[in-house]
Amino acid sequence: MDIQTNNIISFEYDFEESFNFDDMNNKLFCTFTTEEELENTIQSIKDKYSIVFNKIFVLFSKSQNEYMCTYNVDEANVSTFLENTILVHRKKESNTLYTINALNELIKELNDGELDTSFRVNWNDYRNCILLTKGAELKRINTKLHEIVEF
Repeated sequence: MDIQTNNIISFEYDFEESFNFDDMNNKLFCTFTTEEELENTIQSIKDKYSIVFNKIFVLFSKSQNEYMCTYNVDEANVSTFLENTILVHRKKESNTLYTINALNELIKELNDGELDTSFRVNWNDYRNCILLTKGAELKRINTKLHEIVEF
């Protein structure tokens, strides 16, 4: 669930504080928002970034009552991130989004606590979800496509 204080919404996931902006060639971003702020969030994304393919995929998590806007950005115009935005990776075959921290935690969970970067994850077990961390805890958030915003 999200926490709202002074009209600033904060989602309780582990957002990385530092990013390597030198390696930002066509990266996939994910911005979390609420239903009330969805249109404002989409407009902020369009105003801030040059979006590759001119598409924003809006996902919805019923269990979390959260919306996630995913979009590819052109590296040339990235110097800061919008609030509640993370860099994610995607497995196309299962439509799974994940952070590197979450992938590491998943591997440890599946591999008796050992992080082995050669460990093979069965991505079909994580179809249509986003894998995140919250502290040391791995969070799986099931998602469904809400809409595709084309512009």
